[in-house]
Amino acid sequence: MDIGRIEALALRTHFTGPPARVDGARAIAGVGLDGDVHADPLSPRQLLLAGTDAYDAFALPPHALRENLLVDVDTSRLRSGTVLQVGHGVLLRLMFQCEACGHLDAHRPGLSTRIGTRRGMLARVLRGGELRPGDPVRDLGRLLPAWSDDWRERIVLVLDALPPASVITYKRLAQLAGVASSYCRAFPGMIARLGPRYARRAVPTQSDVPLPRWEGHGLFEHAAVDMPADRVFSAEAVP
Repeated sequence: MDIGRIEALALRTHFTGPPARVDGARAIAGVGLDGDVHADPLSPRQLLLAGTDAYDAFALPPHALRENLLVDVDTSRLRSGTVLQVGHGVLLRLMFQCEACGHLDAHRPGLSTRIGTRRGMLARVLRGGELRPGDPVRDLGRLLPAWSDDWRERIVLVLDALPPASVITYKRLAQLAGVASSYCRAFPGMIARLGPRYARRAVPTQSDVPLPRWEGHGLFEHAAVDMPADRVFSAEAVP
C-alpha cells in the first residue's frame, strides 16, 4: 500500500555538522546511506525518516530533525518490524522511534518534550538502490521482528542474542542497541538489576575476562515472517 513519497533527502558527512540536502542518495544493503556518518553495519539506526507533518506542526526550520528522508508520512504511526519499499526497489526495515534529544531545544525551548514520538523513525537498509525526491513509499507490512522504543528493552534483546560462553563490551552493547556511548556508565547497575542470568555477560573494554568477545554479527539477520512467497527474503541478504 502506497503511504506517501520522499519530499527531500539529506546526508550528514560529519557528526558535528548539519545535514546537507542532496538530489539523490545511494542506499547500501546492511550498511545505510553511502557517505552518511550513520552508515554502520552494526547499528540499528542507519537512517532517519521524519515527517513533513512534524515540521508543519512545530514550524521547524529545514533539517531541524536531522533526518535523511523527509517523507509526507506521519512517522509516529509507523511500527517497528514494518518493511517499507521506497522507489523501485529499496527496502527499509523500521527499527524504533528516534528519541527526542536536547539539541531540539536549541530551535525552541521545550521542543524535545513537546515533540514526543514525532521526531522520526529509525531504519536499516535491507535492499539497496538509488533514492530520489518524489520516490513513492510503500508499506509492505510488519514482516520482521519488532524492536522496542525503550532502550533498556533493547539492551536485554542484545544480551539475549549473545552466544554461549562469550561476552560483549559495553561499547559494542551500546552500538548494537542504538544508544550513545555515554549510556555505558549506566550499564553495570542496570544489568545487575536484571538478575544472575545476565551477570558478567557485558564487560568494560579493558576487562581481562578470558572469553570470546561477541561483535554482534548476525544480530540483525532475522528471517522475514508472514511474507508472501513471491517476496520472501532474508534480512540483510537481499540481492
